[in-house]
Amino acid sequence: MMLGEGMLEAGTAVGGFRVRSLLHEGGMALLYDVEPAAGAAPFPLILKVPRLGFGSHPGCLVGFEVEQMILARLVGPHAPRLVASGDEDGAPWLVMERIDGGRLADVAAHAPLAPGEVARLTGTVAAAVHDLHRQNVIHLDLKPENVLFRADGTAVLVDYGLARHGELPDLVEEEFDLPAGTGAAISPEQLAGIRSDPRSDLFALGVIAYRLATGRLPFGAPTTRGAMRRRLWLDPLPPRAHAQGLPPWLQEIILRCLEVRPEARHATAAQLAHDLAHPQQVPLTERAARLRRRGPLVALRRWLRAFGAPPAAAPSPARQLSRAPHVLVAVDLADRREALAEAMRAALRRALAAEPGLRVTLVAACPPPPFGEETAPELAHGQQTAALIALRHWAHPLGLPAEKLRIHVAESTDPAGALLDYAAAHHADRIIVGARGHSALRRYLGSVSARVVAEAACSVTVVRPAGERPD
Repeated sequence: MMLGEGMLEAGTAVGGFRVRSLLHEGGMALLYDVEPAAGAAPFPLILKVPRLGFGSHPGCLVGFEVEQMILARLVGPHAPRLVASGDEDGAPWLVMERIDGGRLADVAAHAPLAPGEVARLTGTVAAAVHDLHRQNVIHLDLKPENVLFRADGTAVLVDYGLARHGELPDLVEEEFDLPAGTGAAISPEQLAGIRSDPRSDLFALGVIAYRLATGRLPFGAPTTRGAMRRRLWLDPLPPRAHAQGLPPWLQEIILRCLEVRPEARHATAAQLAHDLAHPQQVPLTERAARLRRRGPLVALRRWLRAFGAPPAAAPSPARQLSRAPHVLVAVDLADRREALAEAMRAALRRALAAEPGLRVTLVAACPPPPFGEETAPELAHGQQTAALIALRHWAHPLGLPAEKLRIHVAESTDPAGALLDYAAAHHADRIIVGARGHSALRRYLGSVSARVVAEAACSVTVVRPAGERPD
């Protein structure tokens, strides 16, 4: 019997790995718990083999080959580590890390969830998606069943059989004429035959968030192409129609993800994750208050567009990320040099002119109040409010629209550490920081900018006032 034509018995050896038991029997593949081979990785492993017997889906082998190619190129905590792969008598197999921290599908089964939990879970998955896009890969089949968690809560994306790598041949597109994806979450552009737009994954994230918030699917679970195409012109029922206590900011985010046109969604998964972590700063539009679908005229215009000109070519993940970087600006509210502030704003203006999709976050660090527990909360709140006002005043000359600007005040005695932590947590692509002033104390203690330059995982621009030379 060829590998994949039936279930393997305990004790069967495949590529030096010995089968312990069957873990999961899916429509496209079977997963087994296996004993590590000599010298294999010191963590739990699973063996995956495609279904190859009579009646198996014709895409099993193609999807398996795609997953094998992509997993071999992925690094980081958001994808299972590929340990080995091969074939036996022409039947392929692969062995990868087993993720045992839990499944999003199990969590979704208990929806609707509290808004804060919806935001936390969706943001966690969005962070994983952003990491995938940074590696030039689009998943194209995001759903709760394909999201697992590590013991520390990190999201891990699995099942890359429909994925697209920007630098590899698209075997799925070459082999199949019809759109490939799950009916509940396939994006409008995928239905139009476009598999190269990373914002398709943001649409699927919107479907996940909708389900977590309401316990329902925004478009149901259609199985025919005609039924799926209805989402090209018909809106889903707003989630607040199902969950009346849903806050407007969460509906705003969910419906933005589910927009028909990719350019109307968040530009990147990192921007989506950032908004979910800062709900009080989400700009509200008419989407936030909507309780019913938009009217027939909107549907008619979309219907005509869907059957009109072919959609424009989509950007690759790398190109889309380069168009919409996340830039952190470290603002020292204690530094009163207007020349420095204007030099930093000038650097931002140049960046905005070159990258119109850029998102800006102003970050300031304030020391905690040196008082007792009874008065500290009130003082801290007042200090935070004053700092937020000062940051908005700093940004005012830039004239940034609300959707491009976020602000954050960290309470910390370590400004550089607070900035570095925030940059890492929110996937900053660049940091702009002002150079230190010419004081003996600053020279003695060192500067925030020097440490940020030394330790940041992203690029850093140190700005000096015109005419000022470095120490």
